[in-house]
Amino acid sequence: MFITRFRVNRARLSSRKLLAEPQRLHVAVLQGFPDAEPTSDDGPRVLWRLDRGAKGEVTLYVVSPRRPDYTHLVEEAGWPTLENGWETRDYTPFLDGLREGDTWAFRLTANPVHHVRTDRPNADPERTKPTAHRTPRHQTRWLIEREERAGFRVVRRGSDAARVTEADMFDLMVHNQQRLDFSKNGGGSTKRVRLTTVTFDGRLEVTDPDALRRTLTRGLGRAKAYGCGLMTLAPVGTAT
Repeated sequence: MFITRFRVNRARLSSRKLLAEPQRLHVAVLQGFPDAEPTSDDGPRVLWRLDRGAKGEVTLYVVSPRRPDYTHLVEEAGWPTLENGWETRDYTPFLDGLREGDTWAFRLTANPVHHVRTDRPNADPERTKPTAHRTPRHQTRWLIEREERAGFRVVRRGSDAARVTEADMFDLMVHNQQRLDFSKNGGGSTKRVRLTTVTFDGRLEVTDPDALRRTLTRGLGRAKAYGCGLMTLAPVGTAT
């Protein structure tokens, strides 16, 4: 496995178009590999995420089974005249080094949803549709419901009766909620894709290293093709 960091040059018009169209950025990420990369949840796959810094800088992170070549992305959205347009590292030693009880800072951009029955006339009463969670409380609960199977436990802050929201129980910040609405072309037709994404920053404890390795290489939740599901870890006390 490999992890790649790519700094996006926001001053370029082509960069702004990439940032505005998740489907187009997804294609650009996959073009870094000469052959089709796996996209199912049955094994490691290509995952990506955009991080936006306080000063407006944008960084693209990619986790992949093979080492990518992003020369084309540098030409479109980077600084072509500078060296080292992107940085790729072997991710396997880090993954192999995860141990039960370790504590890490983490970041995850996800698409938290729940399923509700459709209210369309004459619709199958058992049919459901994914619906976005809109509030930090429900988004936090979405993550907590998945932590055991994903191999980690979000660090708790303790039981303080003065705390007034469920989110305050966890060492977790829920922020940067975005509504994405874009077109996807495929099969000779065009469809609209509408997603609500949110970013989680917090601290976690490793409970099952093997399960967490699967989470870090297969992703968590839906919409992985559109910048969701990639969790990254960093030592506690540093920028994720």
